[in-house]
Amino acid sequence: MTDRTVLSKLLRALPKAELHLHIEGTLEPELIFQLAQRNGIALSYPSVEALRAAYAFTDLQSFLDVYYAGASVLIHAQDFEDMAYAYFERAAADGIVHAELFFDPQTHTERGVAMVTVIEGLTRAGARAQQELGISSALILCFLRHLSEDAAFETLEQALPYRQHFIGVGLDSSERGHPPEKFARVFARCRELGLHLVAHAGEEGPPAYIETALDLLKVERIDHGVRCTDSPALVQRLAREQIPLTVCPLSNVKLCVFPQMSEHNLPALLAAGLKVTLNSDDPAYFGGYLLRNYEACFEAFPQWGRAEAIQLARNSLEASFAAPEQKAGWLQHLEAVAAGA
Repeated sequence: MTDRTVLSKLLRALPKAELHLHIEGTLEPELIFQLAQRNGIALSYPSVEALRAAYAFTDLQSFLDVYYAGASVLIHAQDFEDMAYAYFERAAADGIVHAELFFDPQTHTERGVAMVTVIEGLTRAGARAQQELGISSALILCFLRHLSEDAAFETLEQALPYRQHFIGVGLDSSERGHPPEKFARVFARCRELGLHLVAHAGEEGPPAYIETALDLLKVERIDHGVRCTDSPALVQRLAREQIPLTVCPLSNVKLCVFPQMSEHNLPALLAAGLKVTLNSDDPAYFGGYLLRNYEACFEAFPQWGRAEAIQLARNSLEASFAAPEQKAGWLQHLEAVAAGA
């Protein structure tokens, strides 16, 4: 076997965690049409092919327009379960042992879908995935930053009766014009409740958004964070404090954050000692699930090899919010796979 073939096998075999995955962004066009038919919903696209053709995004907002249209087919708990379980099946094939799923309740409650419907369906899928596929998972409730902080507070109150089913909160949707400080009070409340805190920052927004997310929102991980290289001082801080960055390579290229994968700043981030993890973001829309993101990076960065593959997988496991004993088991498995490669 060639060195690249050996590396490809290693990428699949390494136990990995996925920490930046919007579950609504795993809705493949085929399932969108299937659920639309099941729920009697008329789509504005005549076919699966026409819907896929709409996936030519020029920026984050052009993607969000299609994303919210796709989510409109999710009505019943079974719809959410079917969507999430389809993701878990792909995750198992990619070597994922743990996934922390973002979900956007406001996308659904604004359409009249009850909070309990969303959480019940996703929770059922997670339980099935643990039992049938051996994948550990957790839910992170995300606030839509283009909506108000008052709306975020309302969403939090709606979700608190189901607090045992989610481990943290995040901040997603349109970054431009919606700085982290807009949500300072609701994040303070979530911190009081003992929830884990993460936030999208530094994808399209400036390095200052990353700093504010850390200093004001007190987040434990930065989702995306690739704009940090515009501030050398911030890069040094992220490396020093080992703040995990949940980077989404194919997403970054698809949304024109970088013109092509070979121009992505991932090698610079890793070389600077940052705790970088690879993730798929909204894989149904961005051209690939987690393993494909790994493969695309190693194809684009010929200087990367076995050491980088092991480091990235280790970073993902260590940066997860799983229990220490779970992490220890996965890391032991990782070392065994690495030793046998």
